[in-house]
Amino acid sequence: MKSAILTFTAAAAMLAGALLSSQSAQAREAEIYTGTFSSLGAGGYDVVAYFKLGRPVAGNGQFSTAFKGATWQFSTKENLDAFKASPVSFAPQYGGYCAWAIAQNYTASGDPEVWKIVGGKLYLNYDRSVQAKWEKDIPGFISKGDRNWPGVLGN
Repeated sequence: MKSAILTFTAAAAMLAGALLSSQSAQAREAEIYTGTFSSLGAGGYDVVAYFKLGRPVAGNGQFSTAFKGATWQFSTKENLDAFKASPVSFAPQYGGYCAWAIAQNYTASGDPEVWKIVGGKLYLNYDRSVQAKWEKDIPGFISKGDRNWPGVLGN
């Protein structure tokens, strides 16, 4: 009986260790923020439109492509083609996570309706109140964010 209890205890310890190690491996954030039940980069918004039209435009599933594990949607074939030619030119910085949060060394969702182009790069923020904080020192927060990225993902 004692050996059966010891065998069960050892098996339970091994199982617990395996679970903990798999949870640690899964703790890493995805490089592109897509939300919990989505695979869409930038929430399905056309990231090229920010640069061309100066405003957020919803993408269309008819014009989509994969990049860095996410699906990106566009409002036109022309924008899809532009993204395919140079995705890093259009994809939001920090994978679409909130730029202010990345500067603080943690991740938070980026809202595609709360954005700014700085130095030819697209940045998203969590909400307008967070964006107001970020706008108080954009160059400083970008510098901090660049230092923190991608380590903040849990690598």
